[in-house]
Amino acid sequence: MWSKFASFVLRARVFLLIFIAAVTVFMGWKGTQVKMSYEFGGLLPKHDSTYIEYRKFIDNFSQDGNVVIIGVEDEKLYELESFQKWYDLANNLKSIKVDVPVSSEEVESVAAVDSVFSLAHSYELKKDTVLRRFYFDPLIMGRPQSQSQVDSVVAKMKRLPFYKDLLYKVDDPATIMMVFLNAELFNSENRGNSVQDIDATVAAFEADTGIKTYLSGLPYIRTEMTDKVKAELRLFILLAAAVTALLLLLFFRNFRVMLVCMTVVGVGVVWSLGFIALFDYPITLLMGLIPPLMIVIGVPNCIYLVNKYHAEYKKHGNKAKALKRVVMKVGNATLLTNATTAMGFATFIFVESGILKQFGVIASICIMAVFVISILSIPSVFSFLAPPKQKHVRHLDRKWVFNAVNGLVNVVSNHRTIVYIITGVILVGGVYGISLMETTGNVVDDLPQEDKVIVDLQWFESKYNGVMPFEVVVNTNKPGAATRRSNLKKIDKLQMILSEYPQFSRSLSIVDASKFAKQAFYNGNPDRYTMINRNEESFIGPYLQGDYNTEGAETSFIDSTRQRTRISAQVADIGTKEMDALLDELRPRIDSIFPAEKYDVTLTGTSIVYLEGTNYMVKNLLVSLLLAIGVIAVVMLVLFRSGRMALIALLPNVIPLIFTGAVMGFSGIPIKPSTILVFSIAFGISVDDTIHFLAKYRQELKLKAWNIKDSVLLAVKETGVSMMYTSIVLFFGFGMFSNSEFEGTRALGILVSMTLLVAMFANLLLLPSLLLSFEKWITTKAFKEPLLELIDEEEDIELEELKVRKGQD
Repeated sequence: MWSKFASFVLRARVFLLIFIAAVTVFMGWKGTQVKMSYEFGGLLPKHDSTYIEYRKFIDNFSQDGNVVIIGVEDEKLYELESFQKWYDLANNLKSIKVDVPVSSEEVESVAAVDSVFSLAHSYELKKDTVLRRFYFDPLIMGRPQSQSQVDSVVAKMKRLPFYKDLLYKVDDPATIMMVFLNAELFNSENRGNSVQDIDATVAAFEADTGIKTYLSGLPYIRTEMTDKVKAELRLFILLAAAVTALLLLLFFRNFRVMLVCMTVVGVGVVWSLGFIALFDYPITLLMGLIPPLMIVIGVPNCIYLVNKYHAEYKKHGNKAKALKRVVMKVGNATLLTNATTAMGFATFIFVESGILKQFGVIASICIMAVFVISILSIPSVFSFLAPPKQKHVRHLDRKWVFNAVNGLVNVVSNHRTIVYIITGVILVGGVYGISLMETTGNVVDDLPQEDKVIVDLQWFESKYNGVMPFEVVVNTNKPGAATRRSNLKKIDKLQMILSEYPQFSRSLSIVDASKFAKQAFYNGNPDRYTMINRNEESFIGPYLQGDYNTEGAETSFIDSTRQRTRISAQVADIGTKEMDALLDELRPRIDSIFPAEKYDVTLTGTSIVYLEGTNYMVKNLLVSLLLAIGVIAVVMLVLFRSGRMALIALLPNVIPLIFTGAVMGFSGIPIKPSTILVFSIAFGISVDDTIHFLAKYRQELKLKAWNIKDSVLLAVKETGVSMMYTSIVLFFGFGMFSNSEFEGTRALGILVSMTLLVAMFANLLLLPSLLLSFEKWITTKAFKEPLLELIDEEEDIELEELKVRKGQD
């Protein structure tokens, strides 16, 4: 089959190259349409209870997390000129527009900001005795013109306890401006640069006044992180290309070979972006790893193919024959190694996390696409180029490589005990180290501590305890019951409990709205900011009109049936482990106030969804890793027709994972979505070396008349060079991720590099040692006859092995 395929590739090389070029142009065009993800969602499946409850919350109340918060802490703000500019800042923010297409030819300018809430744009509640209702009255009408007006606004504000720890703090000049974004616009692809425009407008205010500003809120954090992902996508593609190009030059000392190989993987990168766009998947922090991964994973294909081409040409000097034998001999093995790598990534498809499923689909397709590109392009392109000269094949005789391989052969032959001792130490230490590993995750988990997003978030957490949305939804299960006095007292008690925890900001509920109303009824007397008692219900009740909503804060506290109500707060970005502990402590206290037999109380909000999503993702990644190990074990069983061989073959690939787990445990690197990918990526790639080694070992068994020792040592020599080349490329290729701004991505790069290096030594030392030590038990007769030939074994007999002696039959 592979002989026919090789002939087809060389005969149809012009057509194949034109076809690849045409597909690349199309994929490049599609790649320009790829979208960035600005959401933290997608971790939970739609049938998950946490996700369902969150959607119910959105339906009954409103979208949370669409607020950008601007903070300042400067007495200068309360001076007339600065206060005027604070007032102007709010108006400038409200004037930000985004062009939204309404047809193929027309666009409409839509306001990016719904409203702004600050000292200069706030309200007090007043009563209308004629209409018997409350209404909101601005604390200041228009831009202040005198210092006395500013002082008056501040004095009025401090007589309204509703705004305490929201817009003002006692004995602290800190205050905030809440910018409520157009939720529908912000969550669509038409959002444009609205958040960047807000950032630029705030920066202009800071430059104009000299007042230090702090920015936070989910929209801002999401946008900043997405912009960093976008920048790193370009950076990593360039770095991966530069690193691999340099290594190819060092290996082959041939600019032409380097250029061909880089063109092949460059086409793979273009195709990967095209596939992402074709599937209409957004670029997330995870998906952004795929294009540079295609370079790192694609280059080993090129190395195997070019190495074999040079070796064959050096042997007999026939270019056409060398190219044909490249496809015949390396094609099947490369197909299967790429397939096993793709299978490792494809296991993500079977988990229910949307982000992981998308990553698995694209990664597995792209890995196979890179194989197709390389197996078709490299023989076709080299068929048009001049054959390699003597200097171009010198890399096959590099002394340092063969000295290193001979050193490995010596260890396998004479020092297997040392190999087993080191393996035992890794196993024992690994088990202990893995026991030290912890699972955690933060919304801004991977950003460095000096990043502006972290610095500003820490300021808000120190002043207001956090900005991550946290919601408690109380379902009374009876229409109209949410506003009953008995339930209001329970809500007030719950808010008192929340105030005991420094992780939560000051909460808001219908109780605060009713207290605000009572103060307004008594003409703004701050001493009356208390719950409405039974006697007052009769004469204050008619003024309330039953909505309990604060228009100025843009917050709906109660649903249309008055059966459900919410208590809104913000929580610090404390991490999943700490958040789990906090919720475990909080839930029994909530149940003591709202008995489960009468009330349904749900903890939700973006912070809860992210917490559960992170835990869900980590669990699914572990499941996918176990699934990958199982799938590849079955593949090896099918390929080598020996359960014992499949079992032994897995060991050199599991040992590096245990080693890396120990390193993570001892060094305090937590398990989180970004770092747990280390195991799946490294396992999927390292298995390739095992398959190459065992395929060569089986081939040598046939040539050496079942001499196991000679076959093992020859397999080490034959595969060692290519393994070392590819491992070096992979080591430095993944190592370039250490330049990431995201700590998780940085750790991913370092850990995968280290894991693959350990895997190389495991495949070249531990695997052959096991084959020699347990030769009779492992190498059964079934192993000798493959179900599928990985290498064209009949054709691979070296020419120098065949000798014709004169005078002999």
